[in-house]
Amino acid sequence: MLVIVGYIVVLGAVFGGYAIAGGHLGGLYQPVELLMIGGGALGAFFVGNNMTTIKATFKAIPVIFKGSKYTKETYMELMALMYELLGKVRKEGMMSIEGDVENPHESAIFGKYPKILNDHHVVEFITDYLRIMVSGNLNAMEIENLMDVEIETHHHEALVPSHVIAKLGDGMPAFGIVAAVMGVVHTMESVGIPPAELGILIAHALVGTFLGILLAYGFVGPLAGLLEQKADEESKIYQAAKVVLLANLNGYAPAMAVEFGRKVLTSSVRPGFVELEEHVKQKR
Repeated sequence: MLVIVGYIVVLGAVFGGYAIAGGHLGGLYQPVELLMIGGGALGAFFVGNNMTTIKATFKAIPVIFKGSKYTKETYMELMALMYELLGKVRKEGMMSIEGDVENPHESAIFGKYPKILNDHHVVEFITDYLRIMVSGNLNAMEIENLMDVEIETHHHEALVPSHVIAKLGDGMPAFGIVAAVMGVVHTMESVGIPPAELGILIAHALVGTFLGILLAYGFVGPLAGLLEQKADEESKIYQAAKVVLLANLNGYAPAMAVEFGRKVLTSSVRPGFVELEEHVKQKR
């Protein structure tokens, strides 16, 4: 929603200011210039990226217009899930969660937490490391290093669309110049026409530069920053799960392990100690 609001503000400020200054908005309507800039940028996008990156970028675009799914309620569910799983391990032993780990979608414990269960990557992260814990003796330091590498890999993959869109935005002013040059070439072919008409052609050519810069810094560039923020948000849930699992590996009780995970969260989504404790008890 904020993306749409931002776009409206950009358009209102730029075109509104131009109109207030006495400019004629009709002169800025140049669909051919948009075709040159947009088509050139899209073509360069296809040339510069492999199919995996292209698919990931198109998949990421709709996410821009949605709110974050990593809310306080999501993290409260994560902590309650981890508490219940680790509590079962503490009471009944590691083998007691083998069925939950192997088939989380059929697990009564995972079924209580739909926000987590519907996130395939988070479930896979949790169950993979619980499976390793079930398998035998572990070195907590080695597991931590493995978790860090996996989280870094996931974060790098999540950042790919933002890098691609940032490069796309960086190239748009150049395509605007290309469109402007093409307009100048057309103008030079028409030097025999009256000065008034010649001026119109020059103005139309300059619109190409204007549109390239406007699209780059008012529309495409900010999307790259937003996607980067969303990638950072997504990494936080893995970091929280990692801290809880490592605390359990180091011998801390489930309640304390969950508290370690809670402290990792940012202030905007971090539940209070009492709030989380009551939520965990309610779920149990």
